[in-house]
Amino acid sequence: MKADRLVATLLFLQARGRVTVRQVAEELEVSERTARRDLEALSAAGVPVYSQRGRGGGWSLVGGARTDLTGFTQREIGALFLAAGPLSASPELRAALRKLVQAVPAPMRTHAEAASKALVVDGLDWSRAAVRTAGGPHHHALEQAVLDRVRITVGYADEGAPGQERTVDPLGLVCKAGRWYTVAADGEGLRSFLHTRVTSVTVTGEPARRPEGFDLAEAWHELAAEAERRLRATTVRAAAEPAAVPGLRELLGDRLRTGESRPDGRCDIEAYGPSVETLVAQLAGAGAGVEVLGPPEARARLARLGQELAAAHGRGPAGAMPAGGESADHRPGRARPAGLPVGERPYEGRWPHSPGAAATGPFPLPSPVDGAGVRA
Repeated sequence: MKADRLVATLLFLQARGRVTVRQVAEELEVSERTARRDLEALSAAGVPVYSQRGRGGGWSLVGGARTDLTGFTQREIGALFLAAGPLSASPELRAALRKLVQAVPAPMRTHAEAASKALVVDGLDWSRAAVRTAGGPHHHALEQAVLDRVRITVGYADEGAPGQERTVDPLGLVCKAGRWYTVAADGEGLRSFLHTRVTSVTVTGEPARRPEGFDLAEAWHELAAEAERRLRATTVRAAAEPAAVPGLRELLGDRLRTGESRPDGRCDIEAYGPSVETLVAQLAGAGAGVEVLGPPEARARLARLGQELAAAHGRGPAGAMPAGGESADHRPGRARPAGLPVGERPYEGRWPHSPGAAATGPFPLPSPVDGAGVRA
């Protein structure tokens, strides 16, 4: 690509100071005619290059001028501007991109500017709810603390728990599936803090202590492995209608294991989660499509949940029960749920039932590494 070759020619000029057409041709493995045209194209594009004839002559940059580019190809420049597009709300990044556009040679500038405008990120899902891809109101302060390597006091509010403060040494940033975390160390070991749950950030003025040989990727792997263990702390066994399995798979991912088919057409499943309460709430979204078999506390919790739902929704506005009543299922040995029309299976169709719900399900899991720690 000619634009890539022009940048390579410019960098070669910078490195050598003065070059001949033959040297450029040999370096870039092109003909001397092509090398001469490229040098002339640089001059026409406004790059301060000039030629000098005679012994010791050649092509040079006027006054030893230099470019700030480090050898980007046109595709690399496009990829950089495209990737930076979703992050360009940062004033610092916008300023950096403006400077980079000016540093790009004229033949590549149009491509760079087009790439910077080629992507729009819409932060609302189809229900008009904000998707938590941003880092929250304290994202910039956490990011700056990591870069400046200063100790901070972090206010943090776990879901369903009172807020607390910790003084930590920030060590790095992790973006997992659009959610930002700060990995930090305190006196007890490594911890991770979900940015959207951080309530305050105060710089202490002390330098952060970085563990010798610290590697962010390895630290995150350790934190994530501990989180995975907590996500699989409880197992619930159930029998599921085949039509319910795809929705459960979307909700639980690899925390769902399917087994053999039963004579009644259902299949055995095992679901893994952090607690019985969380798993029961998630499986309840499938309605009659899932029958929990064990452990006993899971069945008891689901029965209580069913009673609560029936008490709240079992009667119409006038106090009358829904039409249909109790009737036998079309398969022997199974009770038909009240209100289900005769001839209709207890579970049919796609689950979850609302558009877009399949990505998280009706009861999304809390982030397993929010404020989580790995002890030293």
